[in-house]
This record gives sequence, structure tokens and C-alpha cells, in this order.
Amino acid sequence: MSVRGSRWVDPAPLEVVRPRLPWWTLLPRWVQLAALPVVLVGLACWLLVQAGRLLWRYPLTLAVAVLVGWVQAAFGGPVLAFTLLAVVVVLGLWWRLHRDSFARVALAQVRTEYRRFGVYACQWRTVMRLSDLVKRDRGKEYRPRLGLVRSEGWRDRVRVRMVTGQAPEQWEAHASGLAHAFRAQSCRVRVRKPGRLELDLIHRDPLARPIPAPALVEKPEAVDLKRVTVGRTETGRPWRVRLVGRHLLAVGATGAGKGSLLWSIVWALAPLIRAGRVQLMGIDPKGGMELGQAPEVFQRVVFDNGPDAVALLEEIAATVKERAARYRGMLRTWTPATGDPFLLLVIDELADVLAYQPDKQLRERANRAVQTITSQGRAPGVAVVGLVQDPRKEIVSFRHLFPTRVALRLDEKTQVDMVLGDGVREQGAAAHEISEHTPGVAWAKEDGKREPFRARAFHVTDTDLDALATSVAGRLVRRAQVLPFPDRDDSTGWSGGAAA
Repeated sequence: MSVRGSRWVDPAPLEVVRPRLPWWTLLPRWVQLAALPVVLVGLACWLLVQAGRLLWRYPLTLAVAVLVGWVQAAFGGPVLAFTLLAVVVVLGLWWRLHRDSFARVALAQVRTEYRRFGVYACQWRTVMRLSDLVKRDRGKEYRPRLGLVRSEGWRDRVRVRMVTGQAPEQWEAHASGLAHAFRAQSCRVRVRKPGRLELDLIHRDPLARPIPAPALVEKPEAVDLKRVTVGRTETGRPWRVRLVGRHLLAVGATGAGKGSLLWSIVWALAPLIRAGRVQLMGIDPKGGMELGQAPEVFQRVVFDNGPDAVALLEEIAATVKERAARYRGMLRTWTPATGDPFLLLVIDELADVLAYQPDKQLRERANRAVQTITSQGRAPGVAVVGLVQDPRKEIVSFRHLFPTRVALRLDEKTQVDMVLGDGVREQGAAAHEISEHTPGVAWAKEDGKREPFRARAFHVTDTDLDALATSVAGRLVRRAQVLPFPDRDDSTGWSGGAAA
């Protein structure tokens, strides 16, 4: 329609924007011909890279496909069927005779390739979009790139290249949604290097069963105070704690397994205790309900939180200062060459000593002594293992003096950050979700290491404690054995009495 007196004509109502050709089509023909070899070489390199990525991610699948195609082309169907039958027989014999190596080599690779393609690659784009982990700019979509996948049976390790501008905290905030999307129990986010993450998608708990205590070590030289084995991590590696130059704080609710960790440490130190190279001092405010199970392993032990306990703490604090004065100008830290035994102070229910003591004067003396030991005792060869249920600052105001902190089952999720430090719960350290049926399972963190780890202490039974006390004391030690009452005869009364 035109306007009277004007040459302007309205465009057609269905007129669309004219398509824009790629910029390289506008180049002169001779430039395109000159650039063609470079383009072809680049395309060939790109195809080789993609083939290499496929070979790296699916080596077993490609190898089987190439082998099947070659046998089919060279020898025909009957030979192919016979070959496949022979392969099945060999794999069956391998599984029958060496199941561990079969699961580690063959089964793990098959599971890895299946899960990468069937679980992650097929739905990666959809999950990233619905999880708000995709960015868009000027009409272009930027999506995190799926990397290498390794399936270990109980977990899948998925490597991811983040989109430019993303932070690991964004992935930690969506960890629960990613776990549900990929049918996992939980998801943990770990930083490999700048821009690269590794997702641990957990499918089952490898620490569900108790771990029996190993055989007692006979030779003191076999025990290293820098690497004391107290259990096993969820990856199958030994859980080792460092006692020289470190203090350890273990926090857990009632029945969480603090005793398992305590006796696992003592179990590992047994040959050094027997040789006199390590001396244990103990305080058990519960009247000996815990440390009284094997008092023979302690040099001195107090079964309350009264004057005797405070006197022991002050005596150890004085030993710390005396050793520091002797080592001045000679040593920076304690070594066995000094001739002094390594002192390990074990305080069960640390809160009873520091906070619940009704006598204000005793409470203040105990706090001063423990703070002296924890702040100055690492270099002179004195370490503290403190066990407590309540991690609040009002109870233990100097948690920062314990470089190694262990969180067993906790009652509240806010307590996780109190024990292990800020931000560890977002990294997957869900100590408040530990089952009450798995005592000894814990999350641990050491100063200087960014990531916490999950482990379980050895299950030290009463029989093991008898063997431990016998080994340290050098004589047979047995606990009193209580026999059950005999059956009651209603016609004659009790048929017998109790025996002990």
C-alpha cells in the first residue's frame, strides 16, 4: 500500500530477512583454491583426533568390532562363530580361576564403556540443560564437556570440562540433582585443576561391612608414627593417621564408633608400647567404661574428671615445657633418637574435662593444661587424641589446634562444618547422613589438604582387646566372663545360682 504523495511502499507482510552467506564464500575464487589444501589437512587432523578420542574412550568396543569385521570378511560366518565361542570359553575360565583379575581388567572395562555411553553420553546434553549448567550468549549455547569416565563398581568417576566463567560451587549446588539424574545415591564434586572437575557418582557403600583388625605387628620397627594404619578408606587404601607433630580430634554421636578409632590407634601402636618407645596416658571421665577395657596398655590412666585428671594434664604440660627447654638449639622436632618416649594422651569425652566439670577452678586448670599441650606439644613429641560428642566452640574452643579432625556420625548437618571446616559439606562430606548401623565410618580431613575423605576404622572386638593387653603386658590377660542364669523350675524354684 502506498501513501498518496509519497514514493514509499510498505514491504510485503510475509517478507523475511535475507539469508546471509558465510564470509568465506565472499572471498575471491583464487583465495578459496589456495586455502583448500589447508582446509583439507585441518579436516583430516580433526577426524584423526575424533578417532583417537573414540579409541581412548571405547577401546574394547572398537577392538571387538574390528576383530569381528576382519574375521567375517576373511574366513566367513562359521569361523566367526567358532572364534566367538572360544573367546567366551576363555573368559569363563578366567572368571572361574582368577576372579579378582577378571573383575579388575575385563569386567571394569566393559562396565566403564557401557556406563559412559549408555548412562552419561546419551543424556548429557539434556541433564546439563535441565540442571542450569548451560550458558547462552548471542544465541550460542555453551555446554560443559563430558570427559573420561571410569567405573569402579561402587562409583563412577566422571571428568568434566567446565564452561568458561563457571565455578565449582555451581556444580556443588546441583550435586544432588545430578545424582538423581544419573541414578546414583550421591554425587561429590572434586577439582582436578583449573577448569576441570571430577564427579564421583556413588552407587553403593564399600564400607558397609565391618573391617576386622589385622594381626598384631611384632616388630617395633614396622610401625611408623607418621603413618599409623587405623582402618581402610572407601577406595580400598589403608587409612593412615599421623601422630608425630599432629593432634587428632574425633567427634561423633553416641554409638558412632569413637571407640573403634581409639582402639585401632592403640592396636597399631602395640609393639612400640611394649618396647617402651610410646607411652599412653589416658583420662576416662566415664569411670573407665572405655579405657578400662584394656588398662594394661596405659602408663597412667585416670577414670574421672576430678583433681587426679587435672594433675595428670598439668604434669604432661610440664613435660612439654621441659622437653622443649632440652631440645632448644638442638632439635626442631622430636625423633626416637632423643631417647624420650613418644607421649600419647587419650581423653575420652573431652567435654567432661573441659566444659562439664562443676568446679570452676578445676575446669580452668584443665583448659589451660590442654591448650598448652595442644599448642606446644607437637614438636616435643607429645600428641593428643581427643574424643567428644559436642563440637561446639563453647565445648572445645580450640578446635583449630587439632590438625587432624575426624567426623563420625553426627546429629546435625551444621556440625559437619564445625568439625571439618567450612565448605566440606558441599564437597560431599555428609557425616550427618552416616548410618547408625555402620559404627566406625567417618569423614576425615587433615590440614594442608583441601578435600576430605571417607574411611572406616577397624572393628576391635573384646577378644582383640584381650590379645592387645596380653601382648603389651607380656602375660595372659582375660576379662571376667559372666555366665547366664540357668533355667528356672517353677515347682522347685531356681535350679542353681549365677556363676562368674
